[in-house]
Amino acid sequence: SGEQGHDKMLQWFDAKPLLNLNMRLGEGTGAALCLPLIQSALAFYNEMASFEQANVVNVVSDI
Repeated sequence: SGEQGHDKMLQWFDAKPLLNLNMRLGEGTGAALCLPLIQSALAFYNEMASFEQANVVNVVSDI
């Protein structure tokens, strides 16, 4: 967001924005757009199979 308050909040939390769409619409529009992104990331994290469950062999541990 280009809003000053949002920038100060990010600085206070020492955080970086998930998206930078340069929106200045207010009313939490960016948060509403970001919610599906967060939900998808959590679904991947919670439902993803382990290497063992997916029968992955020859795993490279040093990249």
